[in-house]
Amino acid sequence: MADAPTRPSSNAWRINGLPRRITVLLTGVGGGGHGEQILKALRLARLDLEIVGTDITPFSSGLALVDHPYLVPKASEPDYIPALMRLCGKHGVQAMFHGSEPELKVMAAHRGEIEDRGIFLPINPDAVIDICMDKVKTAAFLQGRGFGHPRYAEITGCEQLKDFPIYPAVLKPSVGGGGSAMTGVAQSPEEAVYLGRQLLDIFGRFIIQEYVGTPDDEYTVGVLTDMDGRLINSIALRRYLMSALSNRFKIPNRTPRKELGPVLVISSGISQGYIGHHAEVQRQCEEIALALGARGAINIQCRFVGGRVIPFEINPRFSGTTSLRAMVGYNEPEILLRRHVLKEEIEPHFPYDSGTVTRSLAESLQRDSEHPSLAQA
Repeated sequence: MADAPTRPSSNAWRINGLPRRITVLLTGVGGGGHGEQILKALRLARLDLEIVGTDITPFSSGLALVDHPYLVPKASEPDYIPALMRLCGKHGVQAMFHGSEPELKVMAAHRGEIEDRGIFLPINPDAVIDICMDKVKTAAFLQGRGFGHPRYAEITGCEQLKDFPIYPAVLKPSVGGGGSAMTGVAQSPEEAVYLGRQLLDIFGRFIIQEYVGTPDDEYTVGVLTDMDGRLINSIALRRYLMSALSNRFKIPNRTPRKELGPVLVISSGISQGYIGHHAEVQRQCEEIALALGARGAINIQCRFVGGRVIPFEINPRFSGTTSLRAMVGYNEPEILLRRHVLKEEIEPHFPYDSGTVTRSLAESLQRDSEHPSLAQA
């Protein structure tokens, strides 16, 4: 959903020698998720790439943008990994990227099988995925390591909400809930109980977090390490949340906490704003990523309050802003391919551009007469 991308500047990082063709398999290429973002970044890369793309539906717009489109089973089905392995063998795939969180989990469970075939798999260690995919574990990690974090509690029964010490508060699923799905803001214990009953009925448990900062304080921060754990670089986007695309909802602040601003805002999964260098925010997020033991891409969603980063969510994967980053010369998939497939040295904290990125919806029409015939993997 990003505006038309432009290629990064030629000095974005050091290049040793001429690039050679790399065959990449990318799953989940459509639908506005991070698979679509990785695809856009790969198409911006200054590499000779052949892209094998997969999705579970023929109506995925991303299938029209890859070199070899295929339909595959859902990640939860037993033939999912065998289907990917067949494609890897057929096309000589050298690197595999996941395009959705269900696929991330399954690939992580089969990482040995994938890597034994000599395929580069840029996913985080199991311990990092386990912590970051559970918001309660994430908050406990931050608290235990002395990093900033909102006050929080894991809720398994509504009676616990009466003891939560501060409002307004954010209620959301502990696991899942991407793009702020099923997230609510309570401005009193009574509102928390009302919202909490719904979450308990669906999920059985959830997290409540203190609402911190103002909408102007929110950032999404990418930290990139190589697969040996060495820090490469970071980038931050200061989010513009007042656009209808960028917020899940906004409500008047009815609490006495006027320092939070007149409106309480929960962001959506569609980020836009000023992308570039926010030195202190990035420095603190780099420390968090290294303490986690991250490998490859990690994305920290936070607010910056009183000089301190307050993360409310950490995604152990490529971001929904991956293509936005690539537009300013910070192309995470390309950097990892250069580092681990082409064996190039990457300049730590390489320079990149900055600017304001806005997004809009784009429509496409697939006429009945033009419907492609896609192969099943």
